[in-house]
Amino acid sequence: MNLKDIGIIIPAYNEEDHLGTTLKTLKKLNIVKDILVIDDGSIDRTGEIAIEEGAKLITLNKNRGKGYALKEGIGHLDNSIIVFLDADIGDTAKEVIKLIYPLLEDRADVTIGKILPTPGKGGFGIVRGLAQRGFESLTGQKCYSILSGQRAFKREVLDKDLLNYRRYGIEFGMTVDLVQRNLRILEIPIDIRHRVTGKDYRGFVHRGKQFWDILMVIMQKKISGFFQKEAN
Repeated sequence: MNLKDIGIIIPAYNEEDHLGTTLKTLKKLNIVKDILVIDDGSIDRTGEIAIEEGAKLITLNKNRGKGYALKEGIGHLDNSIIVFLDADIGDTAKEVIKLIYPLLEDRADVTIGKILPTPGKGGFGIVRGLAQRGFESLTGQKCYSILSGQRAFKREVLDKDLLNYRRYGIEFGMTVDLVQRNLRILEIPIDIRHRVTGKDYRGFVHRGKQFWDILMVIMQKKISGFFQKEAN
């Protein structure tokens, strides 16, 4: 596996305040070959900043959601390792190295960034609790980083079928599928910081959407599993 054949995909929606720092940090890592930004229908300068920083850019004509953006992105990169990163992680993007080396050393097929919660910030753990209980129910395993958007994949295990989930269901659904494919997954502690959704009105709306999207994936997979059992 080529040490410098690393491709990074960053889905971004109205991230003009953070994307520049994230890209500047990634460009300093000589292990990274390609950086692709998927501008998911932004109405700010997200796309312009991506171009200014020398990243490859795909612009979607409207906001289609993270799963759609990632699916579009993997069709444009053929690197031996593909990394998904959030746009708002700024100078902590350098932590991506920790996700890449276990793949280069063939200790895993997929790595997921395990980010410690910020004390005193965030929600009440309801969404995370639903995700973890749902994940254990569907797979019989535990995963503490189900909702993390920071992930690295060997290219041969990454396909578009992993990304057929809407909005906030993408990480949860993808992780269930990875386990069900019996892939080697490592959760890697990383010191990445990004925007924290607070306990204000916008925060409750955001978490409500997360909860609903994850619940829909759980129900979809439960129903699918039931009919598979009936068919057998």
